[in-house]
Amino acid sequence: MAFEILSDDVIAALLDCPKELVNPQAKKKVRDGHEQVNYKVVSSDKTACVFSVYKRQNLREGMTDDFSCGISWVAPNGESLTLRRYNGPSHNHFNQLEKYRLGYICHIHEATEKYIKANRKPEGYASETDRFTSLEGAFHCLITDCKISGISTLPDETGQTKLFD
Repeated sequence: MAFEILSDDVIAALLDCPKELVNPQAKKKVRDGHEQVNYKVVSSDKTACVFSVYKRQNLREGMTDDFSCGISWVAPNGESLTLRRYNGPSHNHFNQLEKYRLGYICHIHEATEKYIKANRKPEGYASETDRFTSLEGAFHCLITDCKISGISTLPDETGQTKLFD
């Protein structure tokens, strides 16, 4: 399948459909200094779309801010396209088409028609966020934003005034 035909509306519909976890027994695997869990998710509407979801943490010393989680749509022919990716502040992301850097902050990548048509990484565009500060918080945002049921998560405590600071 050529992903060039995907519009922003189709991408939004894929993200917005309700989804259910298929493999609740998914286990963590450690490889190349990273710990990762891969989940399989299917849409619970009539479309029966298949998705893969991952949660990954860099285990190297001093790299706790290097984390990522994301969701990909698995097309009927087996090709996959990352629809959304939530990253920690370990790098200074550059939005190539807009020509600006976000800085070392947490950010969310989104697949866009614009980046696909420009033959860039589909999820190359990212925007900053203060909705999470940890992998667990990012994973909570992903699960909530993409309407995935069957996975328990907890949000980070962000944007709240601390009583004793």
